[in-house]
Amino acid sequence: MSEILTIGEPLVCLASTEKDVSLDRVQYFAKYIGGAELNVATGIKLLGHKVAYVGQVGDDPFGKFIQKELEDKAIDTSYLFQRKRKWTGHQIKQLVSKGDPQVFNYRSDSATTYFDEAVIDNISFERFTFAHLTGIFPALSKNTKQTFEKLYDQLLDTDTFITFDTNLRPDLWSDLETMVQTINKYAYKADIVLPGIDESKILVGSDDPEKISDHYLKNGRAQAVIVKVGAKGAFVKTRAGEQFFETGFKVDEVKDTVGAGDGFAVGVLTGLAENLPLRSAVKRGNVIGAMQVQVYGDNNGYPDQQKLMDFYSNRETSEIE
Repeated sequence: MSEILTIGEPLVCLASTEKDVSLDRVQYFAKYIGGAELNVATGIKLLGHKVAYVGQVGDDPFGKFIQKELEDKAIDTSYLFQRKRKWTGHQIKQLVSKGDPQVFNYRSDSATTYFDEAVIDNISFERFTFAHLTGIFPALSKNTKQTFEKLYDQLLDTDTFITFDTNLRPDLWSDLETMVQTINKYAYKADIVLPGIDESKILVGSDDPEKISDHYLKNGRAQAVIVKVGAKGAFVKTRAGEQFFETGFKVDEVKDTVGAGDGFAVGVLTGLAENLPLRSAVKRGNVIGAMQVQVYGDNNGYPDQQKLMDFYSNRETSEIE
């Protein structure tokens, strides 16, 4: 089975368990791991694929917690490093019944920001068929940017199939222009680009899915561009001329939208790894995104193979064919 590689900052999330209470008044929190790329790794492994996660934690209780959680999930931690005398990135998050929650991130000067690009030399790239990258890791520090670019170059040299999720985090960049230029530079080198429609207003200057797709197909080497259009689904255009819109799935209640986009990436990646047609892979992405928004937590809604099949079987045939 194909092996998949990803790199990111692993985070500990302290999530409020008290609905609609402001964070300054909350007394009780649940602790779990998160981070966009770690969410993707979690979902990939649940669906039975091999995945290795490149990251760095501190030698603190949070770092030890992340290490154990990844090992318990059977995610390959061969490239998860520990930085002595540095703390692990974390966040605190409000629980809300509607709207966006308060989220406070504590990742400036974290262990990840001291990542040493030399560790990339220790990765056995021949193991991996796919790699999933996002725009978050290179934004964290000069060190992570250098590491990310060295990793990207190695993946290109070894003809690894690369999916790139733009995943904008403006607060992590020095200025908007630098963010746009850098993220687009990375997107142009990927085999599949996964921009969000709202992000594309910043990156491309348009929220028209076809114009967004044309931009990346014209300026990069992408085989396909998959524009995420939220609950509506996803628009796909390929270099070969295929074009379609894959409709999203209706859910009874949206509890938490965090992790939905990462779940979409899980569906696309695992679908491609199983040699499914692109349309079927995108449909799976929509399914996992729909499953995720119905639960609280960054990746608690991601399915294993049985839960995925149950979701399909509980839908009308017309929705899943």
